[in-house]
Amino acid sequence: MMRRLLGTAAVVAAMAIPAVAQAQGVPGGIERGAAEGERAAGPVGAIVGGTIGGVVGGVAGVLGVDDRPRFRSYVVEQHRPSYTYDREVRVGTVLPASGVTYYEVPAEYRAAREYRYTVVNGRTVLVEPGTRRIVEVID
Repeated sequence: MMRRLLGTAAVVAAMAIPAVAQAQGVPGGIERGAAEGERAAGPVGAIVGGTIGGVVGGVAGVLGVDDRPRFRSYVVEQHRPSYTYDREVRVGTVLPASGVTYYEVPAEYRAAREYRYTVVNGRTVLVEPGTRRIVEVID
């Protein structure tokens, strides 16, 4: 039984990695990986695919490797002021409710449209608008 489960997981992983590599960010990677895995191998495939998708999505980030430099250039061209923050700027940090200005992400960056961006301590960050939690630091 365990051997069959591991075999199924390996097949799902092999099938899901190319599909989830296109997913943007951890949430997108998890969703797409789970869907691809479930389609290939049922509930077990969904679990394995979701896990792999989250990892691959986390490596690619919300914007993805190709869009990051363009987006960073866009923000620099906008001359947005930098908010000075006395804590570490990293994924998961929740920014204050006041004092920070959040801007809409341009439509050309479809993968990140649900987020807002701002500049904190000279670093561009993507933020969940409802929670003000940093989801990606663009360096």
